[in-house]
Amino acid sequence: MSDATAMTRGFTQEAFDALMDTRGEPDWLRSLRCEAWRVFQEMPMPTRNEEEWMRTDIRPLKLDEFSLPAAESECSAAAELLSEGVQLGGAVKTVNGASRDFSLSDKWRQKGVLFGNLADFVRSDGELVRRHLYQGTLHAGLDRLAALHAACWTSGTFLYVPRNVVVDEPFYSQSTITENGVDLGHTLVVLEEGAEVTYLSEMQSCQAADSGLHCGGTEVYIGDRARLRFVNLQDWGQNVWHFAHQHARLGRDASLQWTVGALGSRLAKVNQQVALAGKGADCQVNGVMFTEGRQHLSYHTLQHHQAESCRSDFLYKAALQDKSRTVWRGMIKVDRNAQKTDGYQRNDNLLLSNQCRADAIPGLEIEADDVRCTHGATTGRVDDELLFYAQSRGFTRKEAVRLVVSGFFQQVFDRITIESVREALGQAIGQRVREVR
Repeated sequence: MSDATAMTRGFTQEAFDALMDTRGEPDWLRSLRCEAWRVFQEMPMPTRNEEEWMRTDIRPLKLDEFSLPAAESECSAAAELLSEGVQLGGAVKTVNGASRDFSLSDKWRQKGVLFGNLADFVRSDGELVRRHLYQGTLHAGLDRLAALHAACWTSGTFLYVPRNVVVDEPFYSQSTITENGVDLGHTLVVLEEGAEVTYLSEMQSCQAADSGLHCGGTEVYIGDRARLRFVNLQDWGQNVWHFAHQHARLGRDASLQWTVGALGSRLAKVNQQVALAGKGADCQVNGVMFTEGRQHLSYHTLQHHQAESCRSDFLYKAALQDKSRTVWRGMIKVDRNAQKTDGYQRNDNLLLSNQCRADAIPGLEIEADDVRCTHGATTGRVDDELLFYAQSRGFTRKEAVRLVVSGFFQQVFDRITIESVREALGQAIGQRVREVR
């Protein structure tokens, strides 16, 4: 059965009923979808009267202009930046939220690893999916767009690594959108106790000028002593609306390194939350944002310390040019029982024009009394003396700016242990840099 379903234009009751009629899913998932659809119908769109949305205006977004895909789409133009030259353990590709290709190495399949289209695993491994899908803090009531995703997701990626299985080859997924396409894909990653894996996720438009809507969800469950390296590169075209809720939960002594590259989209509103639920859990999040034109990227992060002796380290860096804008709003939340917490968050912004704007809002909410939590944020322009020095050594002004921008991001690049990711991010940013104006 194809993931693509014939739908009427817009997200209407008729469209939802047609989706439900063609999915052939178990009752528990049908019930979840129907409840999410009820919330979507009753809940208004977010407005700037709400604190979370007061710096992000989505009034130009018209949901009626989009619909679920009416026919299968193809895209062969999108480059695979993260996986170039990498020996993969498996790969999944989707177009407009519909699965197109997937592969999984036999050696990992024989060890019990599951990887592929989430919709397929709902049918073949339904109980395993049911135990984790929407069982954490990700739910339809977060906002109207989250409800739309929960009700209407058509495909996505499922990665499951059994207990004590250490995978030394990365897994890769690529999501693409064609002109006026919609992607409601859901990502579900589950690592059992002692498991270890690297997962690379890439989002791109088929053509740079294609318009579209992405409304996604990501759930990550990392068992006790398990380790995950998770890379997400968002490089949609600059006519794509991008909304996502991303949640991770760490068990005892679990480890997560999460690298985020945010380069594309017309407007992005992303909520990224990490819950350190087990004693001794450790999380490092590295964020790279580069904006141009009139792009607006808004990232809200939460480091939620629920257990004692946990460590979190969030570092987001943004470089802005033209009339673009970024919003970063970070919170370290420490529960009463989360003693001996070590939490850190920082956001640095480099302004490459006189018309761009960066908002940085760090925050702390601490209920425990034996903690070490620090935060900070900086915003500044390129130092003209640095540009003059570089130009005096033979660089053109554009080359000098590129050199300064590369140096600005180096602190984040140094944290990334995957060479292909460092190179892909550096190359993608370097191609976008123009002269400072």
